[in-house]
Amino acid sequence: MTRIDFYVLSTDNADARLRIACRIAQKAVQRRHHVFVNAADQGDANRLDDLLWTFSQGSFIPHLVAGRGQPADGDEPVVIGVVDADTAEDPPAEAGEYWDVMINLAHDVPGFFSRFARVAEIVDADPNRRNQGRQRYRFYQDRGYKLETHPV
Repeated sequence: MTRIDFYVLSTDNADARLRIACRIAQKAVQRRHHVFVNAADQGDANRLDDLLWTFSQGSFIPHLVAGRGQPADGDEPVVIGVVDADTAEDPPAEAGEYWDVMINLAHDVPGFFSRFARVAEIVDADPNRRNQGRQRYRFYQDRGYKLETHPV
């Protein structure tokens, strides 16, 4: 069964959410996991793309933004995409067949979440995003998933 972890931030800074996503992705890549980051929108995807180059001194996480026409050869350990939870049954093709970790920054739970061994949900203190996080928490809880919460 998919492991679900909620990372709860005390700040409502949108960049803090993305920086935590970078840290989670970095740890997963160090463990040789493949990561799909489900961004809330293209703006978040672009900011995350930039941060993965710069968030840590001397650190770069190889990644690919889905839908930019870049060839996906499966070597990129991190793929960033924006998925419409209501219509998509699969992550973007660029994510490949590796189902290790999904970092969900979107408002809803994508229908394919259970294909991943682990899902990291990041919730900050913004009232709207906090409420959306509570709804996602209830979604998983109602389906019997064991939930872990990590205050950040």
